[in-house]
Amino acid sequence: MRIDLHTHSNVSDGTELPADVIRSAKRAGLDVVALTDHDSTAGWSQAGTAAREIGIALVPGMEVSCRTAEGITVHLLSYLHDPEHPGLLEEIGKSRDARLTRAEKMVDRLAEDYPLNWDDVSQHVAPGATVGRPHIADALVAAGVVADRNEAFVSILTSRSKYWVSHYAPDPVLAVSLVREAGGVPVFAHPVAVERGRVVAESVYREMIDAGLAGLEIEHRDNPTEGKAFLYSLAEKHDLIVTGSSDYHGAGKPNRLGENLTSPESLARIEALATGSVVVR
Repeated sequence: MRIDLHTHSNVSDGTELPADVIRSAKRAGLDVVALTDHDSTAGWSQAGTAAREIGIALVPGMEVSCRTAEGITVHLLSYLHDPEHPGLLEEIGKSRDARLTRAEKMVDRLAEDYPLNWDDVSQHVAPGATVGRPHIADALVAAGVVADRNEAFVSILTSRSKYWVSHYAPDPVLAVSLVREAGGVPVFAHPVAVERGRVVAESVYREMIDAGLAGLEIEHRDNPTEGKAFLYSLAEKHDLIVTGSSDYHGAGKPNRLGENLTSPESLARIEALATGSVVVR
């Protein structure tokens, strides 16, 4: 069974409709796929309908954007939570509002040096989507400022850039607790992806585990080999679920569906823990 538990649609920063992500997953030979848009479950319904129609199992999920007190970004995958849970919805709403305000401020700064305005960015945001830097990157590509998203992220949109603006995100320990309260299964996404920026100390893992962290996304292209060894050791020590996935974004990133996979045993553990929603089959 081929299982990929991390993908994005245009509800967040992917380039395909939720239904098209599911169709792409089927074409890629997957048996099970999770839709995990940033801070949003808006694609679940469309993805679920497509999954039933074409005969692929869908794990409804979400990727929660978090930040530690030291300012380190943490991404937390939530699987099979209740999408209407008040506490989780409130935190996600705060993050989404902050992302919008942050994006507007960044565009204002960029407009001083580049031919860019908010209307240019809005054209790349799907209705109801969570606005983020990828949409700004797409506008910069369209304006001919950079060749692709990757170039934008390593230059103009990096956290070291003068155009950078921070935004609110929940502490990862709080996010883990809220996902658990919502009946979901929290898994730390690409935890040692050092090329993305600073990564957390082992003490943060312990705090997240104490709060209910259920698993680690280990087989991911952005986790270096030495980091994976640490993660496997941690998973064994604390009996954490181990996952692997593509982090597929359509044409937005080079990541390909099914390039890393999750075992059926790990998926079974996720399903057994979840009480918020169910796999669509």
